[in-house]
Amino acid sequence: MSNRRLIIGDVHGHYDGMITLLEQFAPGSDDQVYFLGDLMDRGPKSAEVVEFVKNSPYHCLMGNHEQLMLNALPEVGKNTQAWQAWLYSGGYATISSYQKAGIMPREHLEWMRSLPMFLDLGDVWLVHAGIHPYLSLSQQTEAEFCWIRREFHNIPKPYFSDKLIIVGHTITFTFDGIEPGSLVRGQGWLGIDTGVYHAKSGWLTGLDITNNKVYQVNVLYNNKVRILSLEKVVTQLKRPSFLARLRYVPPKKKLD
Repeated sequence: MSNRRLIIGDVHGHYDGMITLLEQFAPGSDDQVYFLGDLMDRGPKSAEVVEFVKNSPYHCLMGNHEQLMLNALPEVGKNTQAWQAWLYSGGYATISSYQKAGIMPREHLEWMRSLPMFLDLGDVWLVHAGIHPYLSLSQQTEAEFCWIRREFHNIPKPYFSDKLIIVGHTITFTFDGIEPGSLVRGQGWLGIDTGVYHAKSGWLTGLDITNNKVYQVNVLYNNKVRILSLEKVVTQLKRPSFLARLRYVPPKKKLD
């Protein structure tokens, strides 16, 4: 089917898995591809991932790891807290990837600053982390869009009556009763970050929301591919895990 909407969860530097996933999608000129943010950190080829997405015709959202990198790199030697926060969250691997690839991050940072916080596709609303259930859209900030967990996951009813919110950010198996590789559905939202970098999972997930099909690549098993119907791989949320229940703590330094 043409005019597909293809949505990819947190890549976290796994370039080879991302390319395999895109090969399985085989997007045509009429298809739209969307990345939910967190292109870098933790995985081995962050520089290559950012370079590819930046130069592609695809769309990408701002994630909390883009924010961490943006906050840290211009502040080298100035803001120790921002630098350490990024390194602790996977920045070492990103620095190594830029050194190995011989890429200077300046143009990448400029591109990251232009990334939107959310995208409204009509019946689907894309954002990296979520949205605060008790704030209007105009009251939401980058802290909510890129960092929120507990408040969003415990939303008592859908935020939008006519839109499904699709998010990454929180690994799905950190919710109680969710197996590695499974997606999780809450009240009006769907989580597709299956933890590609985590030793418990290795799954990178792409969603063809037009046809309700899920494409997955496992980077721990030679980029093993599986394609399933959405209903086969999604689990309804019963109760968030400890991690998913954590209150979000956004970085103190806001982006310019």
